[in-house]
Amino acid sequence: MNTYLLPPEHDRKTSDLTDPPSEEETAENDLNPPCVLVFNASDPSGAGGLGGDALAMASVGVHMLPVVTGAYARDTAEIFDHFCFDEEAVAEQARSILEDVEVQLIKVGFVGSPENLSTVAETATDYPEVPVVAYMPNLSWWEDAQIEAYLDAFRDLVLPQVTVLVGNHSTLWRWLLPDWSGERPPGARDIAKAASEFGVPYTLVTGLMLPDQFIDNVLASPQAVLANEKYERLDAVFAGAGDTLSAALSALIASGTDLVAATSEALSYMDRCLDAGFRPGMGHVLPDRLFWAQPEEGDEDDGEPASPSDFALPPHDTRH
Repeated sequence: MNTYLLPPEHDRKTSDLTDPPSEEETAENDLNPPCVLVFNASDPSGAGGLGGDALAMASVGVHMLPVVTGAYARDTAEIFDHFCFDEEAVAEQARSILEDVEVQLIKVGFVGSPENLSTVAETATDYPEVPVVAYMPNLSWWEDAQIEAYLDAFRDLVLPQVTVLVGNHSTLWRWLLPDWSGERPPGARDIAKAASEFGVPYTLVTGLMLPDQFIDNVLASPQAVLANEKYERLDAVFAGAGDTLSAALSALIASGTDLVAATSEALSYMDRCLDAGFRPGMGHVLPDRLFWAQPEEGDEDDGEPASPSDFALPPHDTRH
């Protein structure tokens, strides 16, 4: 049975930065949770950003190393502005922690500027053994000139380093296939082919519209569709679904799960998060990334201490 954890050019582990570890250090490292370096912005709503990444990754059992690239000014309904960190501040954060901690994966969210994208690309280049998962959010809240400059820099600088690109169908279509003239919308493989021209071996396309109120989420390479999950569309408007999915996928890959299985598990996790979603303000519904920690209906507190099995992710049965 074939697995699609990483292609040969990305089938890599972090190279040693100093002398080889001792047997004691190796045994200790084997007991540590995997570590993921995350470039993303701070989001005060908790819909996405570093806060959302941290909750999703912790749910999978991964330790997140957050590099703050800026901060949103937003509520649960919309993004009003973004305040970008200087690229030197971003580079220094990443350099400092990477000289100390071995990472299993780099995850890229919204970093705010072409200069910060250059920093991300340089970091990934310096650690070629480490796979990179990149999420491209909807940037329609931003100025057109800023969007164009950001997407151009992401395409030219970051995509050549990316192992798995994650994004909504309409977002990736407008970005990677702006001159599409087919009679039908581009499929996941069409988008994967476009991404592969910039060096991306795998693309996870979400939100493909299907008949009868269903949506499809497809993992594809230029050669084939590797996995897909169909869900019923919900009436509620969510914020943070893509951040949740990309963070869970990153954590699962960092934990050693092959790509196809990681995609299926990450989509199931996102499904459960949305099914348990809540509305903390007057805007959109947010995913409950800690749904698994909530007591099941009918459970009673008997005063007994929790056991590790109490925190295991329950079987998923929703299909939204």
